Amino acid sequence: MRALALAVALFALAVVPAGAQEETPLPKQSWSFDGPFGTYDRAAAQRGFQVYEEVCSHCHSMNLLHYRDLEGIGYSEDEIKAIAAAQQVTDGPNDQGEMYQRPGRPSDAFVPPFANPEAARAALNGALPPDLSLIIKAREGGPDYVDGLLQGYKNPPAGMKMADNMQYNEYFTGHQIAMPPPLAGDDVKFADGTKATLTQEAHDVATFLTWASEPTMEERKFTGAKVLIFLLVMTGVLYGAKRQIWAAVH
Repeated sequence: MRALALAVALFALAVVPAGAQEETPLPKQSWSFDGPFGTYDRAAAQRGFQVYEEVCSHCHSMNLLHYRDLEGIGYSEDEIKAIAAAQQVTDGPNDQGEMYQRPGRPSDAFVPPFANPEAARAALNGALPPDLSLIIKAREGGPDYVDGLLQGYKNPPAGMKMADNMQYNEYFTGHQIAMPPPLAGDDVKFADGTKATLTQEAHDVATFLTWASEPTMEERKFTGAKVLIFLLVMTGVLYGAKRQIWAAVH
């Protein structure tokens, strides 16, 4: 029986398709928002928004965010107005029943790169880029996945056949992804003077997308800490009351 089991195992290995690749574990990164007391790095989140705005937004929407939400990562009211006004928003109809373009307002949702999914597919060889509003929650590994994916483009291993218009990515499931490498380093000029290496850009945009997926995280953690402190204090009070009440009982 043992010999039969060994033969079956060897056969299974033998029939694995040539060029098949095992999944590569994601490298674990250090994030300011990790742990029960973690907080968002506002400077990193603002740099990440700049990467999204100047690079990612040409293909990916963030339909659940409004420009006024950027206050949560430290932008001032005037800065938000300027960011929104740089976009053209379709509005209407006007008095003539026609749609028209106007500068964006803080109350507007992020302007998507395409009018609809069909337009996106037509422009991108049939590929439909996912909305990034909740991408951190939607992918196992969260920020580690986004960071790894953006830095995971490499030449395919020898003998691996790539499908047409596909790129090899070390951390993407199946290792073949339709999205060309979006970042290479020096893709943006950060407003705070930070050097825009590939590692920095990937880390910062992952920070921004994590904030976008859960902008109330800090409030939730702060509330949880207050509840724990309250429970600890009440435990002490109740324990003291119990000892006093039962002190005379022998």
